[in-house]
Amino acid sequence: MNQAATSCASCGAALEFPLACSACGTLAAPEREPGPFEVLGLAPQYFVDAADVKKRALRLGRLLHPDYFGAADEATRALAERNTARLNRARDVLLDASARGDWLVRALGGPSENEQREMPKAFLLEVLEWNQQLEEARANAARDHARLEALRNDLEAQRAAALAALARVLEPLPQPASPALREARAQLNVLRYLDNALAQVEALELDTHSPRA
Repeated sequence: MNQAATSCASCGAALEFPLACSACGTLAAPEREPGPFEVLGLAPQYFVDAADVKKRALRLGRLLHPDYFGAADEATRALAERNTARLNRARDVLLDASARGDWLVRALGGPSENEQREMPKAFLLEVLEWNQQLEEARANAARDHARLEALRNDLEAQRAAALAALARVLEPLPQPASPALREARAQLNVLRYLDNALAQVEALELDTHSPRA
């Protein structure tokens, strides 16, 4: 997670971003894969300013845009495309609170979702109830829109609570390999379940409103 402090190989200016020089527009090929915060010249932290992330992404995107290098050699065009893909991935991670938390947990040496799958025990009883409601909704052709809406509202409220719990663990950032990272992973597992359940509810609601033959 260390920030790279490098200079432009072309003009010598300090690099604001590791993928291109803001001073002269020369593309940079990082020696190692930069993390999302590093790509946009930010220090790793859980809370980010979304407007600032978007502003930085727009500035860097203008420097990297492949169309700008249309007359360059093949290697330069390929680098512009790779760096643009890096930028897009970084922006998407930083603007998604769950994805941002997942990256931070892994970068700090915490468990991945494959290494720790459990969720808080208090949450599991609610999961069983929600799963039952989803199964009943799928089995019932004449779906109760009011019940689906109530389930969606409940899931969204739980998602907001899980994000708040995740923020309490990750702001300020724990020390690398801290036991707190297991708590953060548990909340990320909750968010993954809730996002999947909300997607199922949305699909059922769309199916409820779709015209029948």
